[in-house]
Amino acid sequence: MKAAVIESVGRAVVAEVPDPTPGPREVVVEVAACGLCGTDLHILQGEFAPKLPIVPGHEFAGQVVGVGTQVTELAVGDRVAVDPSLYCYECRYCRTGHNNLCERWAAIGVTTAGGAAQYAVAPVANCVRLPEHVRTQDAALVEPLSCAVRGYDVLQSRLGAHVLIYGSGTMGLMMLELAKRTGAASVDMVDLNPTRLETARRLGVSASAANPDELDRPQGWDLVVDATGNAAAIQDGLERVAKAGTFLQFGVADYATRVTIDPYRIYNQEITITGSMAVLHSFERAAELFATGVLDPEIFISDRLPLDRYPEALEQFAAGVGRKIVVVP
Repeated sequence: MKAAVIESVGRAVVAEVPDPTPGPREVVVEVAACGLCGTDLHILQGEFAPKLPIVPGHEFAGQVVGVGTQVTELAVGDRVAVDPSLYCYECRYCRTGHNNLCERWAAIGVTTAGGAAQYAVAPVANCVRLPEHVRTQDAALVEPLSCAVRGYDVLQSRLGAHVLIYGSGTMGLMMLELAKRTGAASVDMVDLNPTRLETARRLGVSASAANPDELDRPQGWDLVVDATGNAAAIQDGLERVAKAGTFLQFGVADYATRVTIDPYRIYNQEITITGSMAVLHSFERAAELFATGVLDPEIFISDRLPLDRYPEALEQFAAGVGRKIVVVP
């Protein structure tokens, strides 16, 4: 079969690889669409993936075309979105309900072959059947939405909060949509990319700017979310949190990224700094939210490129052009 392969640091190609074979409790999915994510860029840079080469792609959906000998929950022809998370279920973190912090954490498309291919293998437990009205080629959005749902689980946000989001890429826009639905009094957004800010305005952001100084909230925001992973944005965001407010590190930063905190201010103003790592008990809820129309795929997906153009798609994504880019085998 044809698949994208990150062969080495900085090099991605499209090549022929062996067809996958399911284990007893696995299914083979014919991929309908696979989204690109910042994690894929980190893998390309030599981070996250334990070894290369790897077939990337952890945001994908498709149709079941093969089932293992012990699979009864799904049948050939079922359409599914796939949770890429792979846990050991044995370590301290798994046994205390923090599976996303698993000591042996793994993921389809990060540590094992992923969905940037014609076919992919997934445990049956990781597959969520799609309702008839959801288009399979749109359902690659379920995985990033499940990360955003996990972010709001961490926040335990209260009604009437004033929210500031750094970054109006896919994840920032998803956090915007969830903030609107969790009772935020206002949701403001900051981005240096005017095209992306225009999308945020289409989705109903309260205010938007290239710099938070242009926004009218001198006392700060109750909730500040970084969806960029950029050191300058993170540093600025930490200074914008109101008293008793929360800063959420949601964007994925490079390993070497560093910022400075003010311990006295954190103590004196009771500021919370927290993070949200991937998916945890949120994939099924994200699939249900997606089925209700919480996201408009025509707005969120800006480009649908053939799998043959995967290296080009990575370059476009790295350049910040467009919103969610998906490849179609």
